[in-house]
Amino acid sequence: MATKTISITEDAYERLNSIKYNNESFSEVIKRVTSQISLIKLAGLLSKESVNILENSVLEGRKRSIQRRGMMIK
Repeated sequence: MATKTISITEDAYERLNSIKYNNESFSEVIKRVTSQISLIKLAGLLSKESVNILENSVLEGRKRSIQRRGMMIK
């Protein structure tokens, strides 16, 4: 595999190092971080109807969760 040498600032290095796992190389960190999907890219993916169904499902789940927690407190 070919390699490239890059220059980064101390601040950029510290940020990269702070999210690096113990046995992970810097190349692996960069690949992991840059492969994450931006939420902006998901905009418009669902139809309005699908969004409404999903939203209602989440709200109903929250209600049930609150109810269960209320029962556990008593």
